[in-house]
Amino acid sequence: MPSEIRIDKWLWAVRIFKTRTIATEACKKGRVFIGDTPAKPARTVKPGDVIKVRKPPVTYSFRVEAITQNRLGAKLVPEYMTNITPPSELHLLEVVKLSGFIDRRKGLGRPTKREGRDLQRFTEQAGADSMGWDFDFDDDFLLDEPDTL
Repeated sequence: MPSEIRIDKWLWAVRIFKTRTIATEACKKGRVFIGDTPAKPARTVKPGDVIKVRKPPVTYSFRVEAITQNRLGAKLVPEYMTNITPPSELHLLEVVKLSGFIDRRKGLGRPTKREGRDLQRFTEQAGADSMGWDFDFDDDFLLDEPDTL
């Protein structure tokens, strides 16, 4: 059993990322830190290292307990790492989940049913009458004018 392993391979093996490619990309984008230093994909980790992984809106922290070359089953993961993420970060994650945040940039995709109902309620409440505008057009003026065609 090796005493060190590449960070991207370890992140994949302990199921922090779904694929090794995604783990490598996260390292290249500066989302993975060993201690407080950004980690390149080839950087090695050893037991006792603290790894921080930024997955917005939370920065997770893990302590390396053991090294493995192969991807682990979910039940075996606690033997190889300890989640030491501060409670404040986990609370932030709960707040975001409870607020109904949808990871969709403004203007992309159709609104959800809930967003559509909220928009309809808003437009009914803030209708033209409440704003003091009158958009009821009188079409009689069109009949009074002679045809010029």
